[in-house]
Amino acid sequence: MKALTSPSPALIHRKVMQDKIICLPQRISSPPENTSEVDVKSLLLLQSNISAVPREMTGLKTDLDLQQYSFINQMCYEKALHWYAKYFPYLVLIHTLVFMVCSNFWFKFPGSSSKIERFISMLGKCFDSPWTTRALSEVSGENPEENDHKKSPTTRSNIAVSPGEGSLEKTQSLRSIPEKVVVEKPSASVLDKKEGEQAKALFEKVKKFRLHVEEGDILYLMYVRQTVFKVIKFLLIIAYNSSLVNKVRNRVRCEVEIQDMTGYKDFECNHTMAHLFSKLSYCYLCLVAVYGLTSLYTSYWLFYRSLKEYSFEYVRQETGINDIPDVKNDFAFMLHMIDQYDPLYSKRFAVFLSEVSENKLKQLNLNHDWTAEKLRQRLQTNTNNRLELQLFMLPGLPDTVFELTELQSLKLEIINNITIPASVSQLKDLQELSLYQCSLKLHTSATSFLKENLKVLRVKFDDNRELPNWMYGMRNLEELYLTGSLSPDASKNIVLESLRELKCLKTLSVKSNLTKIPQSIVDVSSHLQRLYLHNDGTKLVMLNNLKKMSYLIELELVRCDLERIPHAIFSLTNLQEIDLKENHLRSIEEIISFQHLRKLTCLKLWYNCITYIPEHIKKLGSLERLYFSHNKIEILPSHLFLCNKLRYLDLSNNDIQFIPPEIGVLQSLQYFSVTCNKLENLPDELFFCKKLKTLKLGKNSLSILSPKISYLALLTYLDLKGNHFEVLPQELGCCRALKHSGLVVEETLFETLPSDVRDQMTAE
Repeated sequence: MKALTSPSPALIHRKVMQDKIICLPQRISSPPENTSEVDVKSLLLLQSNISAVPREMTGLKTDLDLQQYSFINQMCYEKALHWYAKYFPYLVLIHTLVFMVCSNFWFKFPGSSSKIERFISMLGKCFDSPWTTRALSEVSGENPEENDHKKSPTTRSNIAVSPGEGSLEKTQSLRSIPEKVVVEKPSASVLDKKEGEQAKALFEKVKKFRLHVEEGDILYLMYVRQTVFKVIKFLLIIAYNSSLVNKVRNRVRCEVEIQDMTGYKDFECNHTMAHLFSKLSYCYLCLVAVYGLTSLYTSYWLFYRSLKEYSFEYVRQETGINDIPDVKNDFAFMLHMIDQYDPLYSKRFAVFLSEVSENKLKQLNLNHDWTAEKLRQRLQTNTNNRLELQLFMLPGLPDTVFELTELQSLKLEIINNITIPASVSQLKDLQELSLYQCSLKLHTSATSFLKENLKVLRVKFDDNRELPNWMYGMRNLEELYLTGSLSPDASKNIVLESLRELKCLKTLSVKSNLTKIPQSIVDVSSHLQRLYLHNDGTKLVMLNNLKKMSYLIELELVRCDLERIPHAIFSLTNLQEIDLKENHLRSIEEIISFQHLRKLTCLKLWYNCITYIPEHIKKLGSLERLYFSHNKIEILPSHLFLCNKLRYLDLSNNDIQFIPPEIGVLQSLQYFSVTCNKLENLPDELFFCKKLKTLKLGKNSLSILSPKISYLALLTYLDLKGNHFEVLPQELGCCRALKHSGLVVEETLFETLPSDVRDQMTAE
């Protein structure tokens, strides 16, 4: 037998430290069957000789080299050692990684991480915003701006904490929150323009974020699923670890069929890491138990109450901001989560969910942008000779408006959520208010003030529900103008029934789509003097109610699809002006009945389909203004000019070819228009109307202008453009009041006048 080389002690030590298990062969009680008797005897003789020699004990010899030991260790590690003892470190690592991924997945998943990051960012900005401090201070009974003027810095710093502390006593969850951390700074309560704009941007961000996040519940579902997964995994780990931890042993018996290579079959092995793994496994079970109990508590917190709804009731009670809405889905879930850290964050965040708070901020920014000086520069005199301020498409009504004590008329267009405060009483001269597509509310004191002072109200609306209810209580209102779409059957429209309370109403204008005259309009007939009904082309029928309006002075029925002049008009003996513009009148034979209207001075039948003027027109001797423009009249009856009081006669845009010489009878005529007709000549009698100031002859077929034009010494406006004139008479120079600006004619034709006449007209 060849002798084996023994390894060095250092090599053996290093090998032992590297191996996960160390195995030794078991001693054999009898020699192997194939060992010969001579070999046995020689072995026994050798042992007796060796034992006879005194020496130091060196242990049992196995005659195995280092490579054989390594092979045995590896084989026994794979065959005899339990899998739990082998892979325990890897199991711990895998479970830890799974727990980490499960807990942090929603922070990395795009659909959820973006919401969380956005929410945390906005939450911090809302918490630190000076507007939050200002809003909470105001509702706590403290006005920061007033205190800055009334109190010294020392006094302010001492008192600043008390409102916060007082307001927090109502709710147990907020009782321990140090509100003084954010209220101690008095400078933060006074917003400058930049801070106001930042707070305004925050309101918009919160509004959009809420709209987006409340649509889904992905965050809530992900958190619930990961919590349930962690609980299940915790139970699984506890179960199998508890049953397998005893499999980690120091000594392991190993039986492998390698006798032909090593001479041994049974081995006794020592697991070098067994003691450490055993202790670590118990520690690991304890840590997993703590983690699992935390997950169980989280599960209880998730399912004990609905986390998809969040109520700000406690905030509404403490702050007095009653319009803070409750939220749902992921938005509610994130607020519940932040409450676990500090409920004060939700309280301060709620300020940016309130429309009242947003409106206050807008008001503050408005007051920064629209100072009293800037508004005063926009004052103008309107058609009623009142000093008027017009504001268009603003986010609100600046408080500085009520500093303009000279204001007489206020016109607001496309401005929503307006509230007229009690300070409107400072506008002692305010008499006219115009609201064009505006939603407006009145303070109680403002209502009382307007009841006494408001004389004219104009309201333009898209829906009759937008009509302000306070409108019907303006008992001193004299003029009311309504423009908008009402229901098809206005007689059943409750909105207009309250008009009967307007006892001082003298003028009523309704531009809508009425099919009847509402009874409520008839109810104010005892004092109504002017009625203007402008339809959108809807046919107005059943006009018998007009007979009851005996005090009417002016009546307009415009675009009402009338085909005949309503007979009810003929009984209104006080009428002075009638306007039937843009209807479908073809025949006006009923005009003879107008002779009963002794006070009628103005008749407007323009923009219709009238083809002729009946001779009965001569009986309207009181007429001073007559409008027949934009019809289809071809012949003018001579009887028309028997209305010798006419001062204004408009016959433009017809098919008239001839003007009767009887026109010279109209000695009071000051305005005469026949533009856009088919005239080829003018009667000389026209120039006998010596009071003419305006003469419009444009767009006809005239070729000669009579020198008798010189008779019109008062003429200030003459339209000749669009005719066939080749030269202008020099007698135009006799019209001393006529200037170049009042002479509408081609420039080349103007040059045909003598130079002295041109100079006279161009001279100022």
